[in-house]
Amino acid sequence: MNEESAETQGIAAFFDGDGTLIPEPSLERRYFRAVRQSGAIPMGNYFLWAQEALRLLPKGIAAMVHGNKRHWRGVRCDQVLQQMEATVFFEEGMERAAWHARQGHRIVLVSGMPEALARIVGRGVECELESRGVGSRVLVCATRIEERDGRWTGRLLGEAMYGEEKLRAVTRIAREHRIDLRGSYAYGNTLLDRPMLAAVGHAHVVNPGRNLAAVANQCDWEIWHWHVEKSMGKRLLLPERTMRGGESRA
Repeated sequence: MNEESAETQGIAAFFDGDGTLIPEPSLERRYFRAVRQSGAIPMGNYFLWAQEALRLLPKGIAAMVHGNKRHWRGVRCDQVLQQMEATVFFEEGMERAAWHARQGHRIVLVSGMPEALARIVGRGVECELESRGVGSRVLVCATRIEERDGRWTGRLLGEAMYGEEKLRAVTRIAREHRIDLRGSYAYGNTLLDRPMLAAVGHAHVVNPGRNLAAVANQCDWEIWHWHVEKSMGKRLLLPERTMRGGESRA
């Protein structure tokens, strides 16, 4: 019923992941650390990452940091099932997502983390909403990494999900799902979320740094301070359907 009412109303709530729904450090960084400690990262990946960073350098630091996934080359795609730790959410963020779900708004996760991780986060949000008595499907739009023979190649499919790419994703989702962006909401925590925030009628910044706070004040965007952290066990986050892909993708 929530999905039908969301389509009728044409309202969505777009959430960034790391630093917005999930406390820092980033989920990808934590996952990489766990996989590295397990010995599953080939040593040659560090050279490949540095080589790709030099190639991306003319595009800026953001491209080097967010558009470089060569460190995942050769890692099994299902490794996330074995190394993923319990995901920690901001309790206030979950309450806000539940509020949107109760209004019949479509919940969308727009994140720069690898899609496999983002699907897990999306399923975690769904479980949190279900625990609050609100059934709502979460659409996921994240950075896609090429897979071959069950392993990541480290090459991107399309563009990394940050900055202007988030704007393009939000615009596409709005078109495909008949969303009225002027009536919709977005939540982000860095200047890289600014294009997404500017695309909607109700922009909200979460725990912003000085620069984003200044932009928020200038644009009259609402500022939230979320601090209460809540951990969800990974068994709830990792049902088989989460890794099959189609059910939570935008």
